[in-house]
Amino acid sequence: MIMENKIVLALKGVIIHKGKVLIVKRSTNAHVGGGTWECVGGKLEFGEGLEEALIREAEEEIGVKITVGRLLYATTFHTSENRQVVIMTYLCECKSNRVSLSNEHSDYCWATKEELKQLLPDNIISDFETNGIFQMKELI
Repeated sequence: MIMENKIVLALKGVIIHKGKVLIVKRSTNAHVGGGTWECVGGKLEFGEGLEEALIREAEEEIGVKITVGRLLYATTFHTSENRQVVIMTYLCECKSNRVSLSNEHSDYCWATKEELKQLLPDNIISDFETNGIFQMKELI
């Protein structure tokens, strides 16, 4: 049996409020990356615009309205032989630091650059370093 190749497009937001970045911890029962920290985001649904999808994901996952800014970077990787994920990461801003987590996540943190380096997985830290995220003037 031939498996059909699949590409998944996901959007992530480096959401900034007063110089800190919001990161969320995946629930331990998540089938991928359970218990790890990540930026807010999710998959593009058919018919959605990129910014529209990221705004929807932020509202669903953290109950926060965001403003989507510029594209920071895009990356891709394979999760299996026939499944490729493309992630587009945007600079975002929000006016409030009040977060209401969905059941997808168990915790959140408004993190400084140093806290991001301690909490995020190595692959995200590497992407942030490669793409100059830690050097952004918006972060403390």
